[in-house]
Amino acid sequence: MTQSPRTPLTSPDGTPASRFAFGCMQFGGRATEAQSADMYAACRAAGITHFDTAWVYTDGKSEQILGRLIKQERDQLLIATKAGYEGGAGAANMRAQLDESRRRLDLDMVDVFYLHRFDPHTDLRETMDCFAALKAEGVIRYAALSNFAAWQVMKAQMAGLASGVSVDILQPMYSLVKRQAEVEILPMCADQGITAVPYSPLGGGLLTGKYATGGTGRITEDKGYGIRYSPAAMHETATALTELAAQRGTHPATLAVAWAAAHPSAPVPIISARNAEQLQPSLAALDYAMDADLYRAIEALSPRPAPATDRLEEQQDDKD
Repeated sequence: MTQSPRTPLTSPDGTPASRFAFGCMQFGGRATEAQSADMYAACRAAGITHFDTAWVYTDGKSEQILGRLIKQERDQLLIATKAGYEGGAGAANMRAQLDESRRRLDLDMVDVFYLHRFDPHTDLRETMDCFAALKAEGVIRYAALSNFAAWQVMKAQMAGLASGVSVDILQPMYSLVKRQAEVEILPMCADQGITAVPYSPLGGGLLTGKYATGGTGRITEDKGYGIRYSPAAMHETATALTELAAQRGTHPATLAVAWAAAHPSAPVPIISARNAEQLQPSLAALDYAMDADLYRAIEALSPRPAPATDRLEEQQDDKD
């Protein structure tokens, strides 16, 4: 069976989307409007055209700030937002939140529209029919899902057959300390022609090495992040990455982002920061040469998840 071709991501004027995306979750929260503008300018100077926000981010301030920043060059950019983190995946909620997002962004159309998370209480046929209708109306260009398991994505693919719509983009979590996406998510994306746009390539900032020296951030400020990145093995990986980066004369964040981008499925990592200075090591990954030997050396710093085929064999062994 042949793999599905991957849909090329372009801005409205046909400009190919950048290899990285920038996540605007900090706009209007941990980043002031001035800091947000500085980061936006740094991204544009580096060639980034793909900007990611959501209806739920910073009570709408993220979308409002991004809308002001993109006004003079909108057609050269790929703008993504999300709905359904609150209120479910029903068509009425999806449309209502998209309409509000478009008002905040001051856009008639957004390029990428995500369902922010799986909703077990809504038939995916309704959601996919909604995506199809929004595409037909010209208010979105790409249908996307975030935080979906592989089986949930394939269920959505089947649900979209009747209305002729498929998933263009998937946003999973992926980093050197959160590699579960390698088991099924990234291979599925490659097979289905879905672009993976993973978030948190720095593992909540853990892979910058700042926490080992007493730095603060989401892991120290947010209980959920603290629990997510609490295993000692993750901190050992971060320490080893910092040491490797020192040997290479670069920043660990640069290695972490470049490594995530170098996966064979060609994901588009979402980078982010609180200010332009903090953002620079991640931007540097755009031009960092990641050869096969370095990729394997970084990969060896954390446990490799068991491939799906191995897990099936283990299950079969249990039955025998």
